[in-house]
Amino acid sequence: MTETFQGDGGTILQERTESDYRYDEGDEEKFAHYVPKDKLMDSMVSGVPIRALCGKLWVPTRDPERFPLCPTCKEIYETMKGED
Repeated sequence: MTETFQGDGGTILQERTESDYRYDEGDEEKFAHYVPKDKLMDSMVSGVPIRALCGKLWVPTRDPERFPLCPTCKEIYETMKGED
């Protein structure tokens, strides 16, 4: 599966396999995750799960401003920004 994320410096394509994803339950209520902006609202309205940079698969339903940023998402995002 190939996922595309757009950062400040352009588009990065990253090849991932299903074994790269974590299917942890419950941590969506502990952290705010980085997700593709164009898919966030659709996921919230339709209820279709969305995949975060860290691999977390869930349906966002809460205000992410109320939660600390997922450390794995933050690390991946910082790495992506550094590849410009």
